[in-house]
Amino acid sequence: MSGIRFGPYLIHESQIFFKSKLSIGIVNLKPIAPGRKIQHYFNRNTPRLADLDNDETVDLMLSAQKIGNAVEKHYGCTSLTMTIQDGPQAGQTVPHVHMHIIPRKKGDWPNNDDIYQELDKKKNDKLGVDNEGREPRTEEEMSLEANELRLYFI
Repeated sequence: MSGIRFGPYLIHESQIFFKSKLSIGIVNLKPIAPGRKIQHYFNRNTPRLADLDNDETVDLMLSAQKIGNAVEKHYGCTSLTMTIQDGPQAGQTVPHVHMHIIPRKKGDWPNNDDIYQELDKKKNDKLGVDNEGREPRTEEEMSLEANELRLYFI
């Protein structure tokens, strides 16, 4: 099956819902909230934000804006949390620049900033985003979500 490299992982085409000249939008294997997306640079492996050139940085942010607009519409949310964990000590678990775009609604976490604890939560010596306790979704589930989101970019 064809796909795109995301650090050491192969992202299948069926998981991709958005493409720009330099960025893609993909659905997440283990979302911490319904509709959590990752958007990342894909033409070359770039571990850190400082590794991006000006065009790549601009494309990353413009893509995040477009994806965020679609996520808000699709999931009926009122806000977004957008995070870039830049390096392993910041919680980056995939050595490839990427942004988490997380739909937010009033009361989704008891305290607004608890989302950051969820992102950083450790279980079995792994970060919360990739911990073993969070069940991965099936390829079929991710493909279905990507198909729904693709409609916003036709």
